[in-house]
Amino acid sequence: MPLFALSSFLVAGLYAVSAWQLLRKGVPLRSPLWISALLLAGIVIHAALLGASVFRPDAVHLGFSNAVSLIAWLSVSVYALTALKVPLPGIQGWVAGIAAIGVLFPLVLPDARAVPFSHTFGFRVHLVLSLLAYCLLFIAALQAVLMSAFEKKLHHGAAAAGMPGLPPLLTLESVLFKLIWAGFVLLTLALASGILFSEEVFGKVMSLTHKTFFALLSWLVFGALLAGRAIWGWRGQLAVRWTIAGFVMLLLAYVGSKFVLEILLHR
Repeated sequence: MPLFALSSFLVAGLYAVSAWQLLRKGVPLRSPLWISALLLAGIVIHAALLGASVFRPDAVHLGFSNAVSLIAWLSVSVYALTALKVPLPGIQGWVAGIAAIGVLFPLVLPDARAVPFSHTFGFRVHLVLSLLAYCLLFIAALQAVLMSAFEKKLHHGAAAAGMPGLPPLLTLESVLFKLIWAGFVLLTLALASGILFSEEVFGKVMSLTHKTFFALLSWLVFGALLAGRAIWGWRGQLAVRWTIAGFVMLLLAYVGSKFVLEILLHR
């Protein structure tokens, strides 16, 4: 078996073991050092795999499978940094579990698509901003789902121990809106860079494509949620629904469009 495949399975195993340990009942809020070491090893090896599969000498290869793997790596990396300040092993476990699947996508669907204009400065700025916004809002959406489940358990009289590794709901909500604020700012900058560097990034003047439409729709949803939070104090299930709706729009804008074009239509 080639080295790339072996390394991919190794990373998937490191993420999976970390996820299993972080999600088991009775796990402390501050994860044991050996679990953090497993995650760090997975992140480092995963980065090397992305360097080989995405950032090739000829161009950036960022089709559907590489995009999924890259977003998985960014998400687990950003969350590992976030957890240094606010440890949330229950959510970090889900992120690691999803990353264990994401790292294997390039093996199942080999990615041979070179991105046009990927050598330009405008493309690199747009790419970094877009991916960071995507992974922060992905983590926010995942946290919103777990908050919803946590809140329902509490309403039914279940003990907090039923959701291992989670702090009080108010702490989760505070972190959620910090993630949304950061993701919204990055998404705003990503859209602005797409407009500013349109001809450099896409080779043509900005137009209202399927991807642009859903990205703008996601921006409007998250903007309305943050405005509702500031003006009317939106929280709880209402905030959860808006967060998930905004992320679904973003999912359709980027990964969804790539899946349809490359996997279903073979374009």
